[in-house]
Amino acid sequence: MLPYHGTVIHARWSGEALWSPLAAVWPAGLHLPHEHAICEPKAGDVLLYAGHLSEPEFLIPYGTARFSSKAGLLKGNPVLTIDDPRSVLPELGRCVLWKGAMQFRIENRSSHPSAAENLPAVVTVC
Repeated sequence: MLPYHGTVIHARWSGEALWSPLAAVWPAGLHLPHEHAICEPKAGDVLLYAGHLSEPEFLIPYGTARFSSKAGLLKGNPVLTIDDPRSVLPELGRCVLWKGAMQFRIENRSSHPSAAENLPAVVTVC
């Protein structure tokens, strides 16, 4: 799926988190089994959900979050951790909450010239 380009909006049902729908890029009917799935991620822990209760999606928490949808509580597979700069996540979350949707991108480290060698991916919100 990388590089992934999409949109993030605020995930009000899930608390202090951003949400990115994957339906446009996810294979129709493909569901992932739970693998260390959680519903209360820490800030910066990106979850992937591709189950039966909701559409395929990313959840990107920037503070206290509990992953849920109109169908109820969801458990997502942790797939990525945003470590640096984690301190800007709350500001980013409030910006999306008050100003609306933003473009979101996840790239392989090798395709991003400023990425540190030990990072597998780079996340950018524009």
